[in-house]
Order: sequence, then structure tokens, then C-alpha cells
Amino acid sequence: MKSIKRSKWPVQPVNISVCIVEDNLELRDSVSTYLDAVPGFCCLGAYESAEEALIQIPLRRPDVVLMDINLPGMSGIDCVRELKRAEVRLPVIMLTVYENSDQVFDALAAGACGYMIKSTPQEKLLEAIREVQNGGSPMSSNIARKVVQSFLRNEQRNQSMERLSPREQQVLEQLSKGFPYKQISAEMEISMGTLHTYIRRVYEKLHVNCRTDAVVKYLGVDQRGR
Repeated sequence: MKSIKRSKWPVQPVNISVCIVEDNLELRDSVSTYLDAVPGFCCLGAYESAEEALIQIPLRRPDVVLMDINLPGMSGIDCVRELKRAEVRLPVIMLTVYENSDQVFDALAAGACGYMIKSTPQEKLLEAIREVQNGGSPMSSNIARKVVQSFLRNEQRNQSMERLSPREQQVLEQLSKGFPYKQISAEMEISMGTLHTYIRRVYEKLHVNCRTDAVVKYLGVDQRGR
């Protein structure tokens, strides 16, 4: 009797569970309905206020939270700060209309792992959720550009960048623009394996685990709230 060969592909992962904190009913319902309709995702709860979210999310224990900034009562940034105190490993993506640098860095300092604008196409939002659930730090391209422009003006920039080789700086620049790995690999004419090696070296030299931490570190943002 012939033995059955096991597939080299991993078993499909269980659903990525998501909670949404958004005071706009139409957007809240739209995102939650879309997530429930996509295989591999599910919406555990959708809340219109930070106060409600602080009660429900620790009970629901989602994989990822989508958080608006401008909420009635407590702001989304303060909500992130409180959630991170209770659930340190809870990944939160800010989903907002705000693109100014102060809002971005306040959110990152509070503990957010990503920052996407509300006009982001739904397919891109799914990619962002997958990325943050796997330890990444997704940002809309416009947001990433603002972040990079800000830290390039910072006094600490020269010391930090001097640790990186020109090729590593190029990789960091490409990452900051929000490009996917495949596109970076193609534009730099390197293999995916080589790209991952460069990324690992960048994080090691800067003593960070993700792009967001690198940006926050460069800017010297106060992280007492994290």
C-alpha cells in the first residue's frame, strides 16, 4: 500500500478575528459586513465609543482592532493607550481621516501598530490586517511618507542612519513608502530571501522589531503610554 504524501503547503489558518471601534454607523456596518463575508476573517464586535470598546474588547479578545481617532467622549488614541495597558500584545490599526504628523505619532506612541486612512480600499485593509496580525506595521503610503519626512528632519537621524549600509537604507526607504515585498524585490532586483535578510539587518542595527518602532525611536516620541 502506497504511503500518502503530505502536502508541503500549511493548513489554512483559522479566521483572523477583528473588532471595530467607529462612531460612524454606515462605515462601521460596512466594514464589519465585509469582514464577515471574506473567508479567513470575522468581525467579533463593532463599537461606537471608546468606553464601550474598553469593556467589550478585553472580553472578546480579537486578533486585531481597527480604531477610529475622533470618537465621542474618550478619543481613539486614549482608548488604544488603555487597551495596551490591559492587553500588551493586542495589535491596533488606526483607521481614520487624519493624516497630520502629530496624530500619527500620538497614535504610535500610545501603542498603535499601524495607521490607515478610511479611504483605503477594502482589499488593502485586509492586507493591513494580515500584516499587523503577523507582526508587521502597515501604513497608508501618504502616512508612511509623512512619517519618513518627519524623522529625516530629526537630529537623531544621522546617527541612526549611519548604522545602515546604503543598500539597507534603500530597503528602509522602500518599506516607508508602503510598497509590498514583491515590488521592493523586483525594483531592487534582489530575491525575496535577500530582501528579508536586509530587513532583518535593519531591525537588528536599530534595535527594533518593526518599522513603527523604528520611526518612533528616531523621533524620540514619548512612549510612556505604551
